[in-house]
Amino acid sequence: MPKQKNYTPEQKAALVVEALEGERTMSEIGAREGISPKLLSNWKKEFLKNAYRAFSVSRDERAAEEKMRESEERENALMAKIGQLTYELDWCKKKSDEVAARRKKSGY
Repeated sequence: MPKQKNYTPEQKAALVVEALEGERTMSEIGAREGISPKLLSNWKKEFLKNAYRAFSVSRDERAAEEKMRESEERENALMAKIGQLTYELDWCKKKSDEVAARRKKSGY
């Protein structure tokens, strides 16, 4: 039995928009994607039922989304910095161990 594919909300929306454009039938889209036309029809009903939300995003929600994006960008930058510092620390430890080994070998 083939593994069921999980579609993201964005992928579902794109398929529904394609169906609404009318260039291909729901059967054609379903066959291409390996989903039943009934499932695509259910997505279309849900899409149309919630279409008003595209115009109802509040300023607060947009601000919250922007803050979330900024936080994610900051987190990514900090994680990159942590990685760089970890690399540098490991390098310093290695060189320190090499210097200590040379000193021990030479009798210092």
